[in-house]
Amino acid sequence: MFSVREKRWIAEMIQQCLRDTGHPELPKGEIQFHLHVQGAESWSWADIKNNGACPNPEINPHNEKQDRRQ
Repeated sequence: MFSVREKRWIAEMIQQCLRDTGHPELPKGEIQFHLHVQGAESWSWADIKNNGACPNPEINPHNEKQDRRQ
């Protein structure tokens, strides 16, 4: 579920949302997080981490084909 491009974009948006809170306990640099998204079917899911945690993400050809912006 989600292409690498989509996961990276989602991770950027989450990073920005967290940063926009201005919470004093957040680190100055990249915020580490792990998001699990459950899809409509039991086999459909995605784990999304901050981009710095995945410098060389694995590519799933099935997910890449579903990205309508590529």
